[in-house]
Amino acid sequence: MSLGFEIKRLENQKDNDLTNLKPPLKWAGGKRWLLPHLLPILQKFENKRLVEPFCGGLAVALGLKPKQALLNDINALVINFYKRLQFGLQTTLTMANNETLYYQYRLRLNDLITSGNIDGSESAELFYYLNRSGYNGLSRFNSKGQFNVPFGRYKTINYLQDFSGYKEIFKNWQFSACDFEQLIIQSNDIVYADPPYDVQFTKYAKEDFTWLDQERLANWLGQLNVPIIVSNQATIRIVKLYKKIGFKIKKLSAPRMISCNGNRDEALEILAFKNINN
Repeated sequence: MSLGFEIKRLENQKDNDLTNLKPPLKWAGGKRWLLPHLLPILQKFENKRLVEPFCGGLAVALGLKPKQALLNDINALVINFYKRLQFGLQTTLTMANNETLYYQYRLRLNDLITSGNIDGSESAELFYYLNRSGYNGLSRFNSKGQFNVPFGRYKTINYLQDFSGYKEIFKNWQFSACDFEQLIIQSNDIVYADPPYDVQFTKYAKEDFTWLDQERLANWLGQLNVPIIVSNQATIRIVKLYKKIGFKIKKLSAPRMISCNGNRDEALEILAFKNINN
């Protein structure tokens, strides 16, 4: 049966398998592992538009393959990269697992950021290279908005230079880079929100995503009259916040994707639901 949302061969895919597309970027805290939990819910809403206020590495959208989507992220470099993929980006940028080259490209990207010239193929190509070569798939910025992730020191890196396989699936998707409260939610939407975790690291963009932003997001979502799913780390205050405004909570064991001390044990995560009979 053909569905608006699909999951095909989530495991053992190669980076250049453009029939069943993997996320093109490395992404700390990516949600491919969550897809088997989301699919049974989202199958019921196959004719709705998927809205992601924090689309990040695009694992959910590419795993579910909605017919229509509004995919937003505050990180304008990420969104510019996805917009280039809508046009079938093919890069000629030299890509090598080399520390000197990495810092040269990082300097060039930061020059483009400082001058306000990030809407184009050059910044998309540079961002992709830095993402694949930088430490642990992080996308981190300093207070000036400059990309400051260090070199990753991987043994080998597979770089993709022909992104034309993404053009077809992206053609009916809308990409935007703004604060979530600026999004216009329509009656035929379903919202999946995966905000920055309630953890110490919040410097995902120039501005921090603070606890006040977590509260602002929860209150904004609580006012929407559409189906909503939220994922976040299951901290005591996150669970309390979403229960207070009427969300149903489900706790899951999640792979811990980043840890300063090398701990890769499972951590608890929540799925919070509203306007969904799950």
